[in-house]
Amino acid sequence: MSDLSDQQQASLSDEALAFHKRGRPGKLEVVPTKPMATQRDLSLAYSPGVAVPCLEIEKDPKTAYDYTAKGNLVAVISNGTAVLGLGNLGALASKPVMEGKSVLFKRFADVDGIDIEVGTEDVEEFINCVKFLGPTFGGINLEDIKAPDCFIIEQRLRELMDIPIFHDDQHGTAIIAAAGMINALDLTGRDIKDTKIVINGAGAAAIASVELLKAMGLPPGNAILCDTKGVIYKGRTERMNQWKSAHAVETDARSLEEAMRGADVVWGLSVKGAFTAEMIRSMAAKPIIFAMANPDPEITPEEVAEVRGDAIMATGRSDYPNQVNNVLGFPYIFRGALDVRATTINDEMKIAAVDALARLAREDVPDEVAAAYRGQRPQYGPDYIIPVPFDPRLIVEVPKAVAKAAMDSGVAGQPIHDLEHYGHTLAARLDPTIGSIQMILDRVRGEERRVVFAEGEEEKVIRAAIAFRNAGYGHPILVGREERIAETMKRIGLHVSTADLEITNARKSARNDAYTEFLYGRLGRQGYLFRDCQRMVNQDRNIFSACMVRLGDADAMVTGVTRSYSVAYEDVRRVLDPLPGQRVFGVSIVISKGRTVFVADTTVHELPEGEILKDIAVQTAALARQMGHEPRVALLSHSNFGNPMRVTGDRVREAVRLLDGMEVDFEYEGEMSADIALNPELRKLYPFSRLNGPANVLVMPGLHSANLSAKLLQVLAGSTVYGPLLVGLEKPVQIVDMGATVSDIVHLTAMMADRVERPAAKEAAE
Repeated sequence: MSDLSDQQQASLSDEALAFHKRGRPGKLEVVPTKPMATQRDLSLAYSPGVAVPCLEIEKDPKTAYDYTAKGNLVAVISNGTAVLGLGNLGALASKPVMEGKSVLFKRFADVDGIDIEVGTEDVEEFINCVKFLGPTFGGINLEDIKAPDCFIIEQRLRELMDIPIFHDDQHGTAIIAAAGMINALDLTGRDIKDTKIVINGAGAAAIASVELLKAMGLPPGNAILCDTKGVIYKGRTERMNQWKSAHAVETDARSLEEAMRGADVVWGLSVKGAFTAEMIRSMAAKPIIFAMANPDPEITPEEVAEVRGDAIMATGRSDYPNQVNNVLGFPYIFRGALDVRATTINDEMKIAAVDALARLAREDVPDEVAAAYRGQRPQYGPDYIIPVPFDPRLIVEVPKAVAKAAMDSGVAGQPIHDLEHYGHTLAARLDPTIGSIQMILDRVRGEERRVVFAEGEEEKVIRAAIAFRNAGYGHPILVGREERIAETMKRIGLHVSTADLEITNARKSARNDAYTEFLYGRLGRQGYLFRDCQRMVNQDRNIFSACMVRLGDADAMVTGVTRSYSVAYEDVRRVLDPLPGQRVFGVSIVISKGRTVFVADTTVHELPEGEILKDIAVQTAALARQMGHEPRVALLSHSNFGNPMRVTGDRVREAVRLLDGMEVDFEYEGEMSADIALNPELRKLYPFSRLNGPANVLVMPGLHSANLSAKLLQVLAGSTVYGPLLVGLEKPVQIVDMGATVSDIVHLTAMMADRVERPAAKEAAE
């Protein structure tokens, strides 16, 4: 982004290239949804079994939705003529963006997106290529195609094809902005029929915005469209086309400045700096200003605040309130359209999406969203007129509204008769964990937590510390020798000066005496001499870093890249104690195929007794709930409810007995094997089981089984594993695996920084 320094931009560029190149290049792969292990599996999937669904589809083409992936498949298609803010890069250079858009479809709405880059700028050739893809896909998302070509392409393809065609650059921005404007009009006591709006910019998004607002009831004469030559008025001939001419108005205004005088609303879909303070000052009372140029808005909220105290403002930026973000729209619009097998995406469906988004912002937000606002639950008002992208209600409310509108307007090929049940199926499509993790990352951003990176001379750690800082997650402190860190940065080509980083040399720190006195006070009666403690502070970076955190010179620490987990843990525990009444242990968050399981303890307790297992169950259930899950705890063993009855299961049975004597607010059961805990069909063999669904918290009977299970899942099952998170310590510490990537370190460090006690909570406790 252009507001980053040159050094930060260079660092981000390095990280982005490494991200896309690491492991399997790119961001997508194809994974089968049916087993392919045996010859019988293959004979069903291909020859001869595949002939049967082929013949069924030949008899009735609609059954393609029943027997193939067509109904959940969207093509993301571009020729690269208008890529993001980069211009005409060509089809091949647009591929990373199209892959990224496909990933967003999957992440937010469980829609399978396949990117297709078409190597032509000829409109007719492009249309001719895409129009034959109808048998493959359930919908087409056009992306990053220059105007006016995009208008022609979308219109012609809608006429030629019987599946939804949607150019997100046009309609996505229009839909999200319109939702925000509905609420802004409500807050300022306006009616859209009496509202004067100016839209600066006459490209794809601007034209689509004007058309959508008119479809919603804005009188044609109340919208003034401007381009680089000024107002688009009736009679203008310079740089005009049929799409601009359709929205020309009778007006004496000729410039943007003149058009904005007395305007109620202004939308910017143009360039940085297009709006001046004088223009904003000339607007009507309680102006509504949507400055949506990316990455830098036409005018910033700070600049508006200097001249108007009564404005409601939105931008395209995530670091300001009211972000107009297309990801609020396109995944869910296609989800609803696909689920009713819509033949098009019409105005009724777009307006339904607008209304659903506006309505969500007016309702009480769920706890997951409130958490992202640092404990201050956002309320409908000038700073909250648009839902945030990670609101878990989006996957339910927007597709439902779009599907209903498709049915009501007669374009649904397969109506849904029970919308309430449909809502439940939508909610089950996405795992809340990823959204919760992003909420955590959003929450720590800007809080300036001081985090010690104990192994500050390591290449991977240096990269992670810089990325942590550049992402706004906090202030990194590298422990190491400045000259060694500088040499490493030069060798790996990082464009950052050591003068821009806080570096602490353990041998030279002015705080060494205080740290030594503290450590000797803890360890003197455990056989350590004063000089032993002094040597540890001077030479052991984990001990030094933990002392920094314990004595308040930093908020948190991260280590683990150069030492085994157990060694790093022992170092930290020499300095830090458990929280009162808490156990210290590790939790691995395993995410696989849209499902999350919390596995504990994967790091600390070798053979925990029943009392410890009980505490681990309680604390991990609380963590699961914080991450958006209703905990269902399974205390695992090799046996099921005493069969076979072995001494090794006594500890697990004791933990269950202790939980039975408590008043806990979560489901739990044990002792039981992992397959019974996770498979509802197998669990039917035990009708007395207290679990009402698959377990999502697995309390393991021993460290060996826990650690092996988490790592096997990560390597063999291709699961994403966050952690293990070290919980229960008096100060936040994260010990990463030696094989952790830069991204792993950044995300785990940010999640750990979120556990730093906030001032409000500290004052309340005192």
